[in-house]
Amino acid sequence: MGNREDLLAGARRVIMERGVAKATARDIAAASGVSLAAIGYHFGSKDELISAALAESLGSGIGDAMEAIVEETASLPLLTGFAALFDRMPEIFEANREALLASLENSVRMTRGEGPSRALTDATDHAHLGIVEVLRSARPDIGEADLSAIAKLDFVLVQSLGLMWLVSPESLPTGEELARAVAALAADAPA
Repeated sequence: MGNREDLLAGARRVIMERGVAKATARDIAAASGVSLAAIGYHFGSKDELISAALAESLGSGIGDAMEAIVEETASLPLLTGFAALFDRMPEIFEANREALLASLENSVRMTRGEGPSRALTDATDHAHLGIVEVLRSARPDIGEADLSAIAKLDFVLVQSLGLMWLVSPESLPTGEELARAVAALAADAPA
């Protein structure tokens, strides 16, 4: 592993142990086994490093789990696969609870400060494109505009449901309820 990867791994360890607010650059450098200056060189700031570490953690945790479900349900009708994905999100959130909490903490902290970080913005774009790629591979018959729209809907729902799951897991809608809402909206669309 290089210094950049070591910093990302060290940041994840420190964040999971202490939370975002208590993660210091010095602690991250020590946990990474690299110099403090390496944070600035590779990421520009501790905040960007933390955002990048959390984006990577959630991408591999939540993103990879979502990808597996999309691939598993590729032979089902699109709306059925959509429902299956969102029925499984609570177990994915549970498996990634600490990273989800840390990401929420970091997003609020960054937004209260100088605004969203470059790493958060890049992670959002990367997540959307990642969902498009998985859908394109699983559903090659769907057009690009529809793939992009579905990916954006999936991303927005995962973000909002993740927050809702943290606050009130029992009030999460089921995948079937979400699919029913999408179908009702589509059925009422002008011709």
